[in-house]
Amino acid sequence: MKILSFGEIIWDVYEDKSCIGGAPFNFAAHCARLGAESYLLSAVGDDELGSQAVKIARGFGIKDDYIEIIKGKPTGRCLVTLDENKVPNYDIVKDSAYDYIQFDKGIENNNFDVFCFETLIQRSENNVETIKEILKKVKFKEIFCDLNIRKPFYNEKNIRLCLENASIVKISREEIPVVTNTVFGSEITDCAEASKLFSLYYKNINIIIITLDCDGAYVYDSEDKKEYYHACEKVRVVSTVGAGDSFSAAFVSEYMSGGNVESALDKAVKLSAYVVSHAQAVPE
Repeated sequence: MKILSFGEIIWDVYEDKSCIGGAPFNFAAHCARLGAESYLLSAVGDDELGSQAVKIARGFGIKDDYIEIIKGKPTGRCLVTLDENKVPNYDIVKDSAYDYIQFDKGIENNNFDVFCFETLIQRSENNVETIKEILKKVKFKEIFCDLNIRKPFYNEKNIRLCLENASIVKISREEIPVVTNTVFGSEITDCAEASKLFSLYYKNINIIIITLDCDGAYVYDSEDKKEYYHACEKVRVVSTVGAGDSFSAAFVSEYMSGGNVESALDKAVKLSAYVVSHAQAVPE
């Protein structure tokens, strides 16, 4: 199974440490750990953080064939603070190397099974055009979008680009009213109501995943008109950074390996529970 993730490599900078991250990077790393041939189409700066990022990517098993070095632009950074519930807040540095990702012709003949992208990486018009070029020139069995809403880096246009092209969509419970208000002009909070509305207007979407934090996750299969729910594993929470990315990787990897929605959901909940019990977004 070959997976192509498109997006940012970001160093999460805390008060006392720096950790490599970025949703596409974490997703690609977990996919590689789960046995997929995992590629990342991204960019880093010609700096120390960029060199370290490529080295760490290789260590995780990520194929770095499509990680470009952009001279004159810094490797991505995100200043992270955790609130009293250990939920992260993000201050994402602008004009970074990953804002200038270019289409690589090598991906046209690589027979990828899955393409993954989200909204944050669309903050630059360059990347929007690159995504559109990929969607036009490369065929995939599934397109996975984790909307990954981050203020102020989202708008109706990039949310719709995800919804209009994805076959599998992941949204967090907190994002549902934001997305439904942006797209439909009405804030919806109910998982089932929102999922059925998405499937009604976007026929390309077959599976809608809604993560519910400590309450687990909900999935709506629009083809079979079936709903699934899985409670959260009870663990001691150390950090929620990267939990959603591990959930996505486990779900996609299991589903694309022949698993059904139930088994994919079960593995996704279990892996994300393991991740939140560790400080690292991609723990051993």
